[in-house]
Parts: sequence; structure tokens; C-alpha cells
Amino acid sequence: MAKNKKINVEGTNILVYTENDDEFISLTDIARYRDAERSDYILQNWMRNRSTIEFMGLWELFNNPDFNSIEFDGIKNLSGSNSFALTPKRWIETTRAIGIVSKTGRYGGTFAHRDIAFEFASWLSAEFKFYLIKEFQRLKKEEQKQLGWSAKRELTKLNYHIHTDAIKQNLIPDELTPAQTSIIYASEADVLNMALFGKTAKQWREANPELKGNMRDYANINQLICLANMENLNAVFINENIPQKERLKKLNRIAIQQMKILIEVENRKLLK
Repeated sequence: MAKNKKINVEGTNILVYTENDDEFISLTDIARYRDAERSDYILQNWMRNRSTIEFMGLWELFNNPDFNSIEFDGIKNLSGSNSFALTPKRWIETTRAIGIVSKTGRYGGTFAHRDIAFEFASWLSAEFKFYLIKEFQRLKKEEQKQLGWSAKRELTKLNYHIHTDAIKQNLIPDELTPAQTSIIYASEADVLNMALFGKTAKQWREANPELKGNMRDYANINQLICLANMENLNAVFINENIPQKERLKKLNRIAIQQMKILIEVENRKLLK
């Protein structure tokens, strides 16, 4: 499934979509940097160049096993002449190219694989290409940060299954009703919430009625790392039959210690 995002380069919004781990950048939006009213003309003018045809053909030969190299040779031989004209649609249909894509609808336009898009930007303006690459790199860094946060959140969820299993095996008698069981689960979850965040889930919801989800969805990476560790430790403490009140005190001390260490490590990285 394609994912759409926008970057702003020198005041121009440019759409980027990712599909199958490949990024495609809107050539239509890049062309608007030069002339918002004649973006199609600018793009076709670039595609008339022999060097452009050679680059796109070479990219397809390396990345597209279905590329029609015979039709490509015919187009290349005609390129550069005064009568030669080429549209993205004709290039795609004639050569079965995959490096350039035409899309319709709300997020429509002509898109190209980042390699080809950077080549177009270079033809348009060396300065614009520089800032386009910088913004694209910034976007990828932000995605990596989000990926790291999501991975930590998933780790926390997985560890919580270990935590709840320990509760089921040691704290929940078989005679309890499902409603009573949920009360105990909530109580144990709040042991972790209190130890790390200093408040229960109910207290957080009452203080933040406008926010969706729960407090863990708004935790930072350091808090999620600490929470994952605490879930494992609390499961061990439960198996050792340590009373809840004592476990809360122990987990709170551990949370304080671990958060201090994580913050110190983060600060040392920032200083470097």
C-alpha cells in the first residue's frame, strides 16, 4: 500500500509516496518550482533531451526485467531532433517503464523513482536539487525515528503478554468472573503506570479528555524502553509472590534509576 507524504523545497510542496520500499517523487510538483502554469511543458521539454532518455533507459535496464529495450533504442535514436517529442504516458506505454508513473485522482501527476527525480531536479536547477535532497534525507530520518518508536511500542505490547500471563497464573483464581479478572489486570497495569508515570490510567484520561488512546501511546522512546524492562521485572516479582505494594516501590526505584541512565546516554550522544 502506497504511503503519501509531502516535503517543502524552497517554498514548493512536493509529494513523495513510498511503495514496496521504493520512493517516488512528483515530477509535476518539481516542475511547478519553475513554472506553476506550464509544468507539463517543462517536463516534456526535459524528456526531449537525449541525455535524459539515455539515463532513464539505463535505469530501466538495471531495475526492470520487462523493459522493452528495442523500443527504447528507437526512441533514443530519435531523441534530440527538432521534431522529437515524448510524454511520460508514451514512454511508459511504449517501453513498459516502471521508473516513471502517471497517477490520477487527488494525488495525481507524474512521479518518478527518486534516482530519476533527482536527475530532473538537477536539470531544472542545481540549487533546487541540493535542497530537494536535503529535505528528502530529513524525511527519511524522521521516518526512521518513527520506526524506532513503533518498534519499542510493539516490544512493550509483546512484553505485556508475559506480564498478564504471570498475573493469570499467580493472582487470578479460576473462580473469578471476567469482570473481576479485568479489574485485577487493570490494577496490575496501574502498578507499572504509577511506578513510571506517577498516575493511573484513569487519572491520565481524566487529565487528558481530548487525547485518544492511553498514556503509553504518548510516551517517549526512553519511557517505552523502561516500561518494557519493568513489565518483565514485574512478571518475575509476581512469580516470586512479592506483594503488590512492595513491587510498586521496587519498580518505582528501578524506573528512576533506568530513566536517569537513559537520559544520561541520550545527553552524551547529543554532546557528540
